[in-house]
Amino acid sequence: MTQPAPDDLLDYYDQRPLNGSYWSSFAIIATIAVMDFADFFFIGFILSIIGREWQLTYWQSAAILYGGGVGSIVAALLWGYLSDRWGRRRLIVAGTCICAISSGLIGFLPDGHWQGLVALRVLVGFGLAAAATPSLAMIVETTPTRHRTAITSLFMVFSSLGILLAATSAGLLLGVLGWRGLSFLGAAPLIPAALAFFFLPESARWLHATGRQDLARAEIARQIGRDLPAAALTSRPPIPAVRLRELYKSPRLFWQTMILNACSLTVVFGYYLWGPSIIADVHGASAQTAARYFMIIALSGAVGRVVVAMIAPKLGRRRSGATCAIAAAASLAAIAITTHLGATSGNVMIALIAMTSFFCEGGLANLAPFAIEQYGARLGARAAGLAQAASGIGRIVGPLILALMAGASNIVAPAMTQAAIAPTFLVFAGCMICVALAFLLLAEEMHGRRMA
Repeated sequence: MTQPAPDDLLDYYDQRPLNGSYWSSFAIIATIAVMDFADFFFIGFILSIIGREWQLTYWQSAAILYGGGVGSIVAALLWGYLSDRWGRRRLIVAGTCICAISSGLIGFLPDGHWQGLVALRVLVGFGLAAAATPSLAMIVETTPTRHRTAITSLFMVFSSLGILLAATSAGLLLGVLGWRGLSFLGAAPLIPAALAFFFLPESARWLHATGRQDLARAEIARQIGRDLPAAALTSRPPIPAVRLRELYKSPRLFWQTMILNACSLTVVFGYYLWGPSIIADVHGASAQTAARYFMIIALSGAVGRVVVAMIAPKLGRRRSGATCAIAAAASLAAIAITTHLGATSGNVMIALIAMTSFFCEGGLANLAPFAIEQYGARLGARAAGLAQAASGIGRIVGPLILALMAGASNIVAPAMTQAAIAPTFLVFAGCMICVALAFLLLAEEMHGRRMA
């Protein structure tokens, strides 16, 4: 079937093929996502060793563990603002370098220097969000509308692969390299950062949305491999100044973004950061065995992201998101119920957490591009920053809920008990019900609709 002739600049952009230029950019950004997320999750395995070696107190461990979440909240809002003002490419490179250098420097810290570790963990979290915020905006904006739902959802698989890479590296190399060697691996994202600096193009949709018509026209022509007719140059009104408060012009969209991301990440970081402790404390597994179990759980999450990326174009964003949230709530409730009945063995719990990971992370694959699609290209990075900031809240609240429900004075390494598991996972199930309701009552379907 012949496509109608394009009417304006973005019609040409939307009708271009997914050629080598597109996939090379996708590969660079995907590699950054894998390595940056691995950097962020290395700390769980490093802390399990240095906590004993350095004889860290509760407050010292808390500052180390939650510092990354604090850094990610600050970076998401700041980098979203700067990315909408200065562009996506240079901010992706800068954020990735901050994450990689900070992670690698952890390996040089003197024994017992927990203050330095806190500072570097804040910078790792800052760098992760600083790279992820414009990266996601770039992927959403550069993907043609007809492919956007599937491909942008598929892109979120790579953050799960980063978690899997962290668990696999720790499970296989921690005994060989030690925690310092594992930290040195954190500098690896400098390689894709260099590739992004030299080869990653700027988002033509952002150039167009911010009134840079000549640059947008040249970039689109380069990416589709042919010149554009003069009629394709669409004039735009003057662009107002970039302000974060524009995100609240639609309260419905603002609170939808906050609820969806904060509640989802509350659950995901709750079971990822404390799951190994639960398996070890309640079911008697060693730390290394628990890490290997979580390789299975991380793999389940990655598979969930792939599956949802395939079904989201058929169901749409809203129905896919609500379905995944309801299924995740059911699996979380199953953990609580079977534990309460005394029926949850270690293997059963691992299977149920893997099921939860499948639906939660599948839902995240569908969710992550959603705010950018609804806010549009001019506010795209700020929208991604808002979503990342809400996710940063979840990264702190999730582990904190689980620790407080355990009833321990030490909220970093609580002595997890069988009785504490049931109420905790019921709270998590409630979070996923909130996600389902936000999709059904607040969200606007964006599948197949061109971004503003």
